[in-house]
Amino acid sequence: MDTYTYRIGNKIYVNLTNRCSNDCEFCVRRTDAFKDVGLWLKHEPSAEEVINSFEDLDSAEEVVFCGYGEPLYRLDVLTEVADYLKSKGKKTRINTNGQAELIIGAGVPEKLKGRIDTVNVSLNATSAKAYQDLCHSEFGEKAFYAMLDFAKACKQYVPRVVLSVVDVVGEDEIAKAHEIAKALGVELRVRHYVQ
Repeated sequence: MDTYTYRIGNKIYVNLTNRCSNDCEFCVRRTDAFKDVGLWLKHEPSAEEVINSFEDLDSAEEVVFCGYGEPLYRLDVLTEVADYLKSKGKKTRINTNGQAELIIGAGVPEKLKGRIDTVNVSLNATSAKAYQDLCHSEFGEKAFYAMLDFAKACKQYVPRVVLSVVDVVGEDEIAKAHEIAKALGVELRVRHYVQ
């Protein structure tokens, strides 16, 4: 049976798709399971299937759209599920590669307004070339610039926007990432690499 939702600590994660425009060197998609949870889908869920799969929603501190793919491929389902979660008073977050407007077109940040509390955009690298060398986007180096534009645009519609990098990039890259985040007026999160 496909896993549409899973829990880590006091957060519930939503796995909407296995499609991604990136093939990042460090991605957990290179494994069969994440924290012993199989996230490869045979079927992409409807909003109703996701909603019906929530267990103990009341005890969740936050619900995060993050699985084995880029959740914004499924913007229609994501917004329907987010509306349900907001009706239950839940905090919501999206972990994204920030390429939504290359994937599905313009206007994505506006559709997150009132539905999403935090957008976490994976910065991963501090130049277009380094990003492409690490993330192997199907959009080439323009993915890096689209990702930065997406983060900046989200600031108008989402209360909290965070860029993230994985700590394996090194101190110099982390310092440059702080500069990029500061220039965009968003937070930077340095994530620990999970094998």
